[in-house]
Amino acid sequence: MKIKPPRRWNISPKVAIKLQEELRGQVTVAPLTMTVARVAGVDVSMKAGKATSAVVVLRFPQLDLEEVRVDERPISFPYVPGLLSFRECPGVLGAFDKLKQSPDLVLVDGQGIAHPRRLGIAAHLGLMLDLATIGCAKSRLCGAHAEPGVKQGCRTSLVDNDEIVGAVVRTRTNVKPLYISVGHRITLDESVKYVLSCGGGFRLPEPTRLAHHAAARKLKTGLR
Repeated sequence: MKIKPPRRWNISPKVAIKLQEELRGQVTVAPLTMTVARVAGVDVSMKAGKATSAVVVLRFPQLDLEEVRVDERPISFPYVPGLLSFRECPGVLGAFDKLKQSPDLVLVDGQGIAHPRRLGIAAHLGLMLDLATIGCAKSRLCGAHAEPGVKQGCRTSLVDNDEIVGAVVRTRTNVKPLYISVGHRITLDESVKYVLSCGGGFRLPEPTRLAHHAAARKLKTGLR
């Protein structure tokens, strides 16, 4: 698939923060404009100085696995809270560049606009890929919330500085909730709907769960 040429990634944290402030205004929160037939999941594994980035593509709503692409490269950006995208995006874009078909929607293991500068990795990737993206994080980066109900589908708002930046969603009864936020070109209600629709009986939605296994080199698919 074609990817918008990225800016340089070998920049200082100070410059990266400035770039986030510039890009945040380009993020679009709006209803989806297409029918979702393919949904992708993204995850990255960091180990021994290398980033292994995985993108899996599933047919929707069947959730049949169609494609798996992996990119491995040295980590080139330091670990700085709030700047995850500069550490992980190069490899993720490399994996996307190998895809034969472009997905309609991307679920990312990380934050969307539920980020201090409203530009987490899901939002950043959405801008770079020009695709609808959803942040689907296992932990909170910013904001506060009440505890959602214990049943699957229960949700509460994640609020930061009086702004609703995401939803805290119970994806499975009696398990820890996930932090769902808009990445780009989608609404929060749609984001929650698609995350729940991609459930495979686990806490994580099936696209990011499979991407996690692929990034760990533990996904056996039989695909070529």
